[in-house]
Amino acid sequence: MKKEVKNTVIAELGEKLKAYPHFYLVDVTGLNAADTSDLRRKCFKSEIKMVVVKNNLLRKAFEASEIDYSPLYDTLVGNTAVLFTEVANVPGKLLKEYKKAGIPALKAAFAEESFFSSSSLLSRARTNSSLMLSLSSRALQRTLSLLSRLLPEARSTVSSRLSKNANHWDKVVRPKALPLTYYTD
Repeated sequence: MKKEVKNTVIAELGEKLKAYPHFYLVDVTGLNAADTSDLRRKCFKSEIKMVVVKNNLLRKAFEASEIDYSPLYDTLVGNTAVLFTEVANVPGKLLKEYKKAGIPALKAAFAEESFFSSSSLLSRARTNSSLMLSLSSRALQRTLSLLSRLLPEARSTVSSRLSKNANHWDKVVRPKALPLTYYTD
């Protein structure tokens, strides 16, 4: 491969790393053409961008990135495909379908601004579903953190508006109660 082509591939990978917040590194060793085509089709349906890359070019794209991807360098061995996605747990669900065959196998993941390697995933959990749970719990933690930061601002806004409205309602003249009249036959 010529140096110009390599530089183009590195630049394209760098753009994808910036464009997608989550990606999985997958070992595709042993997949034949039909299985690879089937995997690509499923990725396309799930809105996952699958790219089979040379490990050295991916490493150079990692090194050129603003984020330190050095924890992933050890996983760049063998045939590697990168699954880029907008939603963190979608590739995990897709890989769960291939769990019995073992191909493609998860090498590592970068999701929710955290690194996950296959060895750390195996020590923490036995299945990809637990990865999805940890990713969704991280997303929930981030959402709750954001809400906790926004709630004091919202409370102060609501309380100031309520106090303004309370002052307004105090000035409103309320009708006096009407006398009760009883009718007798």
